[in-house]
Amino acid sequence: MSTTENPSSLPPPSSTPKTLPHGEHHIALIGLGAIGISFLALHLTYTSATVSVYDPRPDLREHVASILPLYLPESKPSTNASDPIVGFISSGRLRFCTSLADAVHSATIVQEQGPENLAFKQKTWSEVLRHVSEGSHLWSSTSGIPASEQLAHLDSTSSLSEGTRKSAKERLLVVHPFNPPHLMPLLELVPSPSTLPSALKFASEFFKLASPLHRPIPIARETKGFVANRLSFILFREACSLVARGVCSAADLDEIVRASLGPRWAVGGPFKMYNFGGGDRGIEGFLENIGGSIGEVWADNDAQGGGFKFDEEGEGGKWKGTVVEQVRQAYGVPRSEDVRKRDRALREVVKVQEEIERK
Repeated sequence: MSTTENPSSLPPPSSTPKTLPHGEHHIALIGLGAIGISFLALHLTYTSATVSVYDPRPDLREHVASILPLYLPESKPSTNASDPIVGFISSGRLRFCTSLADAVHSATIVQEQGPENLAFKQKTWSEVLRHVSEGSHLWSSTSGIPASEQLAHLDSTSSLSEGTRKSAKERLLVVHPFNPPHLMPLLELVPSPSTLPSALKFASEFFKLASPLHRPIPIARETKGFVANRLSFILFREACSLVARGVCSAADLDEIVRASLGPRWAVGGPFKMYNFGGGDRGIEGFLENIGGSIGEVWADNDAQGGGFKFDEEGEGGKWKGTVVEQVRQAYGVPRSEDVRKRDRALREVVKVQEEIERK
């Protein structure tokens, strides 16, 4: 974790682009959905790199202009209130591209965050590799598709040389964020078995140098969902099961998490916090003291939720319909003001985490 003088400041102290790191890099962002625009805000806020963006949607510039201001810190005001991105364009920091080839041809880093679809990603990388330099770093911000699968199709591709195929596998790794990445510290760096250690090291050092906020964490090997999403999705599965079975409402479950696991895990992860539960015997004492209760809950989960499948009905009817209806009733569809409120809360939580670590 950073030991800079004021690591909890979000956003970082105001500075001109020349004082920010990575001015030598040209980043190509492929895919400008919620994650892509959030990464765009991260790069524009914490680096002075040139960023080229590409997405096939015809209203790309208008789409980015409507969302990007929500993600940028107030210390980066626009020079044109009617077009909040014009300042970045006029300074050369931001380029809108009409083709993938144009976006990547001079990029030192290509960062893909398209749909969670293996065929789409394989097609995208095949096109990228026809235009990008063989020295460029290749990152995918997928939520669960391993780097090795994204390039597995290259073994049967004759349009690329053997050297290009081998080099691509050595350079590609997953940079998995937690949404929204411009605020959430975690960046899971997940190499494939073919990824070179130097590629992993570059990604880690890139984010450490760029931002006192972000915490790039190398993951030792590929697994479905990586680490953060495995934990998150298993908890979400149990949450959906509890709501579908009528144990509690969606809104009450959210409040239970906010009043218990949320604050606790903001201070320390499950191992660190349960280590306190065993007194002077730590985690060993904790497991002995309430191991029976843990076992009962795990057994009940197997009985009640163990068969709870994403594409099947839960007890009492279709669980998806129950969950969707309750969440819509409780929260509606997120609006701009909801995004701002979320981001203010996340800034404060992360700020407190940093303050605790410094003391």
